Amino acid sequence: MVMTLVHKIIPYLLSRSVKNSGNSCLYSPRLLVNRFLTSDANTVVNAICDSLRRGNSWDILSRNFDYVELNYLLVENVLLELKEPTDAKRALGFFHWSAQRKNFVHEVQTYCLMVNILVRAQLLMDAQALLESVLKRRVGDSSKFLIVESLLNSYKITVSSPLVFNLLVQAYAKRRLFEIGFEVCCYLAEQGFSVSLTSFNILIHVVQKSDKSPLVWKIYEHMVQRRIYPNEATIRIMTNALCKEGKLQIYVEILDKIHRKRCSPLVIVNVCLVLRILEEGKIEVAMALLKLMLQKNMILDAIAFSLIVYARVRLGNLDSAMEVYEEMLKRGFSANSFVYTSFIGAYCNGGKFEEANQLFEEMENMGLKPYDETYNFVIEGFAKLGRAEESFSYCEKMIERGLVPSLMAFNKMVAKLCETGEVKKVNAMLTRLLDNGFLPNEITYSHLIAGYARDNQIQEVLKLYYEMEYRALNPGLLAFTSLIRILCHCGKPEQAEKYLRIMKGRCLDPSEEIYDALITGHFEKGDKARAHHLYNEMISKGLNPCRSYNFGAGIEFC
Repeated sequence: MVMTLVHKIIPYLLSRSVKNSGNSCLYSPRLLVNRFLTSDANTVVNAICDSLRRGNSWDILSRNFDYVELNYLLVENVLLELKEPTDAKRALGFFHWSAQRKNFVHEVQTYCLMVNILVRAQLLMDAQALLESVLKRRVGDSSKFLIVESLLNSYKITVSSPLVFNLLVQAYAKRRLFEIGFEVCCYLAEQGFSVSLTSFNILIHVVQKSDKSPLVWKIYEHMVQRRIYPNEATIRIMTNALCKEGKLQIYVEILDKIHRKRCSPLVIVNVCLVLRILEEGKIEVAMALLKLMLQKNMILDAIAFSLIVYARVRLGNLDSAMEVYEEMLKRGFSANSFVYTSFIGAYCNGGKFEEANQLFEEMENMGLKPYDETYNFVIEGFAKLGRAEESFSYCEKMIERGLVPSLMAFNKMVAKLCETGEVKKVNAMLTRLLDNGFLPNEITYSHLIAGYARDNQIQEVLKLYYEMEYRALNPGLLAFTSLIRILCHCGKPEQAEKYLRIMKGRCLDPSEEIYDALITGHFEKGDKARAHHLYNEMISKGLNPCRSYNFGAGIEFC
């Protein structure tokens, strides 16, 4: 082993001795070997570094160190010996020479050591290129933090700059590995390092272009929490994300209800972030962010108060929400539709409909305009309470103001009105709403069909059924039950069976109620054989008849 190493280093030592002495006779090969054997273990490292500092070409390096077998420790020591900015280009030369001429396969650790050396020397393009190269090699690596951990390990020993971590995040963004890039940002934050605003902007720009909207907002939330506040470029990217989602107008309208004036893009974006976090149920996180935003004038005071009220309402703490609202008024801020609607919604959800009704009237008396969500709360609330007429009255007011109810609120009202025999009135309202762009679903039609079936209006039932088919809405069990029952009731069990076949063709299982209606219809028309067949089919499906049938000869089937 020793002799092998001697052979590897002799050419370099001999050439160096001749150059540094006027009398080459003093340096015989044997003397050189003896000197080498007693020298420091870093002789090879120093020899390579000296050769690089003299500007020797790759060919000379290859010739002098032809027999040197590189390993990780030797390569690392050479790079560390050349870590100073004045030697950084030489270190890079050695890095590439070892790979191309000596076929040394660099691991992540040597890549990251080299990158830190380059960043310290401000050779950023070279550092970026190496980072992109190592990312390309490690795409399938199971350890997503291997690269950043390697950079951290060599960060102090190379006296590098935090800029290295920004280059890493930007490299992740460039390779569209933005999920890992963001996780690395979070990991660095845990280690006490903050990524720059520029790097975050690059990251969210790439994410936004990739249609990963939830991740855009997650990154923006992390930025604000880490007190890395947005600039114009950040807000432009976030506004583009809102446009792409088709939600910009929604948040503009919410702010119009609170502030009654158009707000800056900065305020729109920050309100959007807070409301998204509240929708996720992270109330305390949203409150902490609001505090940060207020300190940095990233949101207006009146808007912040309104959002705090909304957050307290979402927590179910109405007393606390009311205290914030009263404090808001004391400070000279005006009441607004958004805050009133928050309270109305809470009262309706809590079954306090009289309080909700009182607030609604108070709101209108103050000149505040209820909006679609305000109406939806009271329409649905009164319908749930069974006060269908009041629900209908609010819906009429809503339509008169050019607003359209939500599908859920409308269906709740329709169900109650149809139960009380007001199907004709609610069907006329639906006709008006269809002209305003309202889109009913199969539940809407099912309630109407059931309502007309109760009144034995078979033509209206059939008309609504075929209207459903025309609108490509699949009738459900409720609609088919009402249709089959009324046809059987009107003495048309054969026609009713047509719809039974349609049900089966759509893999919709008939219920006991449907079978009972058909059996009774055939029985009353005297077709006991068909009634008996349907009865047996019903029993085979494990369904229990709602009544007893006597199919002749005194035999009773129960």
